[in-house]
Amino acid sequence: MLRVDIRDLQRGPVRTDGELGPADPVFEGLGLDLDGPVRVEGLLQATATGEYLWRGHIHAVIEGECRRCLTDVLQQVHVEVTAAVFSTDPEAADDPDFYPLPERASAVDVADVVREELALAARSQLLLCREECAGLCPKCGADLNAGPCHHHAPAEPV
Repeated sequence: MLRVDIRDLQRGPVRTDGELGPADPVFEGLGLDLDGPVRVEGLLQATATGEYLWRGHIHAVIEGECRRCLTDVLQQVHVEVTAAVFSTDPEAADDPDFYPLPERASAVDVADVVREELALAARSQLLLCREECAGLCPKCGADLNAGPCHHHAPAEPV
């Protein structure tokens, strides 16, 4: 359950555990190929100032190409979100550290936080089939993981 009724938060923190499928609209236009659902575990709570604080973990597997040799790769992504703050304060709408809520919001949905944090983490990770990947020969395109290229001098991996 990633969408929490604000009335439930008046009784105390609420667990926000759930999964978002790879075809979920929240991931539209993100440019990530997800291999399976995105798992989310977290805790949402109201603060004394009327804001809502979410802390959680995001787990996903991303499909892509090795940056060096272009083979298909599955990369696990784990993101720890230490604090995402939701606020109905209109001045907070311009602050990138806040997620704006309508003044009369009835629920807090952490799906946008999941989308943003996953996108940042995925783009910051270097997709490699393995750390020692030798890459491709820059002259002829031969896969240097299969063996040395006999036609050209070895090149440093990217």
